[in-house]
Amino acid sequence: MSASLEFDRRSGPLAGAIAAAVTPFTPGGEELDLTAVGPLVELYAGSGLQGVMLGGSTGEGILLSVAERCQLTEAFKKASNGRTKVVVHAGAQTTRDTRLIAAHARDAGADAVSVIAPPYFRLDNVALLAHLVAAAEACSPTPFYIYEFMDRSGYAVPVEVLEQLGNACANFMGLKVSDAPFERFKPYLLPWLDILVGPESLISVGFSHGAVGAVSALASAFPELIASLVANPTEENAERVTQLRVLMERQPLHASLKAVLRDRGVPLNEDVRGPLRALTEEERANVLEAVSRFQSQG
Repeated sequence: MSASLEFDRRSGPLAGAIAAAVTPFTPGGEELDLTAVGPLVELYAGSGLQGVMLGGSTGEGILLSVAERCQLTEAFKKASNGRTKVVVHAGAQTTRDTRLIAAHARDAGADAVSVIAPPYFRLDNVALLAHLVAAAEACSPTPFYIYEFMDRSGYAVPVEVLEQLGNACANFMGLKVSDAPFERFKPYLLPWLDILVGPESLISVGFSHGAVGAVSALASAFPELIASLVANPTEENAERVTQLRVLMERQPLHASLKAVLRDRGVPLNEDVRGPLRALTEEERANVLEAVSRFQSQG
């Protein structure tokens, strides 16, 4: 390790299968549809999941205002009523907004807070560490996790920064790692922190290397499937879930997940917030037919 660790192995509250929840909108994606949060939580809480993460990539969090993200936190926390853990992704473009969302999550009673490295500007280690320390301190003592996703942030969080963060902030407990393939994921399998797997294709290998949980986009619409995979993370089960991910990504993913949820009877609109786009009628038919065919095979 490149830095001296001044702490022992840390273990936070997150483990098992966690859904990267979608964000429901009113028609056109103009406003939050908070009336749909309750039915969403009912699905997640009754499907074998251990938690939900809101406001992440699947939740279109970067497209929401600070006020909307705080409203979403309150709605999910109220609807969950302790039945499932609520993880708030507080990552934002500025340190100020990140701190505001993180502090609100703490005050609202979130079980954990997660933050991605700010996108657009490629921060050096000094600036990145300062940003992450500010975020962790803002939500302290709520457990704090890094959301490592180089394809979204534009750069990876160096392990050296994680070590320094661990020395600076006692509430830093682990990482959700969405980097793939495994060669990009592997450096974050750190024995002193809890690791949560992002890519469904890596759940099996991640668990075999010590990961404690998974935060899955597919779990937002197929919670039972991901809960089953996490409970039995074989290569065969992971391959089947990977095939489903490929099917879902043939159309815009966010709208496709919402279409599946609506088809399952969850009363939410398929609308997404621009610049993301809705499905065409043909795409909607294709995704629902693909899902039906997939389920009939399994």
